[in-house]
Amino acid sequence: MADSTDLALYDRVAQETAALVIRRYSTSFGLASRLLGADVRHHVENIYALVRIADEIVDGVAAGANVRSDEIAALLDALERETDDAIRRGYSTNLVVHAFAATARASGFGTELTAPFFASMRMDLSATLHTPQSFRDYVYGSAEVVGLMCLRAFLRGAPVDAATDARLVDGARRLGAAFQKVNFLRDLAADYRTLGRSYFPDVDVTTFGEADKHRLLDDIDDDLRASAAVIPLLPPSSRRAVALAQGLFAELAARLRGTPARSLLDERVRVPNPVKLRIAAAAAAGRPPRSSSLSERRSPASVRSVRAGRHSP
Repeated sequence: MADSTDLALYDRVAQETAALVIRRYSTSFGLASRLLGADVRHHVENIYALVRIADEIVDGVAAGANVRSDEIAALLDALERETDDAIRRGYSTNLVVHAFAATARASGFGTELTAPFFASMRMDLSATLHTPQSFRDYVYGSAEVVGLMCLRAFLRGAPVDAATDARLVDGARRLGAAFQKVNFLRDLAADYRTLGRSYFPDVDVTTFGEADKHRLLDDIDDDLRASAAVIPLLPPSSRRAVALAQGLFAELAARLRGTPARSLLDERVRVPNPVKLRIAAAAAAGRPPRSSSLSERRSPASVRSVRAGRHSP
């Protein structure tokens, strides 16, 4: 009969599997995770791994393996059921799900965050054009709740008062939203041409121009500034890593701002590795992250337009 030693070994193997996922799939998040304290790093790796696996079901290897669309939907449903069951029972035969469930149980979250996430993934199986409401729902479920999962892991053993928690929750949501919107913008053409999707409401990819680009980046800058303001409130074990992630996406937003709108339809803007390392060194040294992309270039009219049209869940 298996004992606690066997379970501890299984837990370690599950966590090592999740760690491999983040390192192979994302240089940016893999780099940021290295600045996390040892007590929280594996939790963030566990969260990322499940999110990555779900995304691969929807947009990646499932289709590449010629899985039918109805079967892809069934696979996503099965992953959600297995995740919910693993959080409840504390065990899964799927190593990534097992690792995630251990983090969810230790951090105190459950279906209030996983259900919106899987709902957003399910939207990608059918939605091709988004309304303002569906866009809010999608960004919340696909990105903001992931930020909230990470926040709950960050605050394990470091309780904060209600007012501080509320500020941190808003910051986590705004940073997650900024990440997602930046990715939508730099993948604008690929999402439209390859997947037939247009995430941003009221944006016509075929006529995408400078006004559209700056309007979207103004919105992203607002999210980045709001999230940067609460980084000092995070526990020391997560503060530098979040500052690095913030800095990387602010740099990417700045490069998108400096790229002609029509060029975004033909190239995928990236942050060069030497620049990533410079930003990482600044975060490791505790220097404040860049909070927005060339915000000084914004006109008062564009600021008013974005604020009037902001959509938040």
